[in-house]
Amino acid sequence: MSGRSIPPTRSGLVRASAQLGRVRKGRELLDRKREALITELFRSARPALDARQRVEERAAEAYRVLLEALASHGEASLRVYSWPHRDVELELEHHQVWGITVPSVTSHTPIRRTLTSRGTAAPAVGLAAAQTAAEFERLVELVIEALPKEQLVRRLGAALRKATRQVNTLQLRVEPALTTELSALKRMLEERERDERSRLRHVLRKRERQR
Repeated sequence: MSGRSIPPTRSGLVRASAQLGRVRKGRELLDRKREALITELFRSARPALDARQRVEERAAEAYRVLLEALASHGEASLRVYSWPHRDVELELEHHQVWGITVPSVTSHTPIRRTLTSRGTAAPAVGLAAAQTAAEFERLVELVIEALPKEQLVRRLGAALRKATRQVNTLQLRVEPALTTELSALKRMLEERERDERSRLRHVLRKRERQR
């Protein structure tokens, strides 16, 4: 803050003191928000980590089965079995957590399908290819389930970083600068008052001598 930002008057001192009070109150509110975000982040981290671990475990199993299917049928045959492609639609609902908008999946296109719904005949496909399709469908379900938990943790982390930067800026830069400026202004006004009193005493003594 510049030393010229506060007018060197009593009214300027009052306004600056009120500004310092608002800065301190804002920093306290941000501190409380940061503590709440930390609590929420720790509470949300475990479900997100568990969901991610389930995804990783299912992915490992799905790719193991995929390798077996590749060994049995070859890549060209598996590409044929994968048709037709389809779109998966999600319906999202947004809610607020400490002012952070977080999505949740309320419904989605059914992921798991039977051989008939896939449009393939069981004898033609074979067990390995059918099992691969089933494993990856389960994997997609877990990914959809994990996404909102992952998003919540990411957004809580981003909000926590932002609140921490704001607190540090207020506590380490704005508040000390304003406090220093106020102290300098108080000294300046006190010196002015002493000078005024000194001049007044000098005038009074001069008048008394003239009598």
